[in-house]
Amino acid sequence: MTRIVAVSSAFPAHRYPQADLTRAVTALATRAAADGGGGLGKGQRTLLERLHANAGVDTRHTVLPLAEYGTLGLAINDPAINDRYIDEATALGERALRDALAASGLTAADLDLLIVTSVTGVAVPSLDARLIPRLGLRTDVKRLPVFGLGCVAGAAGLARMHDYLLGWPRHTAALLAVELCSLSWPRPAAPRATITTADLVASALFGDGAAALVASGARARHAAAARLPRVVATRSEVYPDSGDALGWRLESGGFRIVLTAELAEVVERRLSASVTGFLAGHGLTADDIGTWICHPGGPKVLDAATRALKLPDTALATSRRSLAEAGNLSSASVLHILELTVAEHAPAPGSFGLLIGLGPGVSAELVLLRW
Repeated sequence: MTRIVAVSSAFPAHRYPQADLTRAVTALATRAAADGGGGLGKGQRTLLERLHANAGVDTRHTVLPLAEYGTLGLAINDPAINDRYIDEATALGERALRDALAASGLTAADLDLLIVTSVTGVAVPSLDARLIPRLGLRTDVKRLPVFGLGCVAGAAGLARMHDYLLGWPRHTAALLAVELCSLSWPRPAAPRATITTADLVASALFGDGAAALVASGARARHAAAARLPRVVATRSEVYPDSGDALGWRLESGGFRIVLTAELAEVVERRLSASVTGFLAGHGLTADDIGTWICHPGGPKVLDAATRALKLPDTALATSRRSLAEAGNLSSASVLHILELTVAEHAPAPGSFGLLIGLGPGVSAELVLLRW
């Protein structure tokens, strides 16, 4: 089994209460309308305030000070904005990975594989290549940059790491998820279509952050961390006819969020069968799972997962805490929740956990853990 030896999150220095972020987004969107960018319309301001108040978010981090968002370029595809993404994502990712390596007792030169997930900007050369000289990684390290999986990528990255380590049980691998969601906020004079309800929902939920995880194969020589679990098995599933529920759409004004109410409905209809079938294949039921780590897509998604799996209200408390403290971190969220889980309490040795990633497709990634 794959042994997780460290997990560590890193956040930008700028952290704000949700109320401050609500005011900032409102001002940006209103200026976009005033400058002819198709911004916030009358009545949408009330909706934005209600969505922000009901998002289950208390604080979020932003990669830039709030005052700088009004000075950004005209669109997310403005080279200056994407260049800022590359610089900031590389620096934040470096910090998360350094912290995880330090916690694991390993060095960058020990890594045989580096997987990097991000969906909030584009970098070629990819972020993993940029991290080689900064971290002192070996030049022959295997690299797997992942773009397009969105919020499910943290869980999927862990699953693909497990696949690799099954084949290379003496190797050590790292997974880095880094997302700068705030760079897609509406901005003054951006040549965008009219701001949609999906834009407002996204502005209420998503935060900036990174998380890194280090793991080793079953036959690697160094010892695993006692408080961290092993990966037992994984399962991937894409739900048919739900591709329009969640994702990005690339327009002349850049990335636009695609998000519908159908997402929570798909989770409630489909997740139970996925989890039940996966666990049954390992002689388990939901009652055997002592620790649940579920992507915090938002309060409605967490409520849908709770109902679908018939869980007690407290089962996803750590997911809700992550959402409250940092917002939806897209691919980094499940790794942040795993870090919170082991920091809050060590699950009993031998107990099982289930990590659930949810993302565009609509897709689910399930990772069975054992402490």
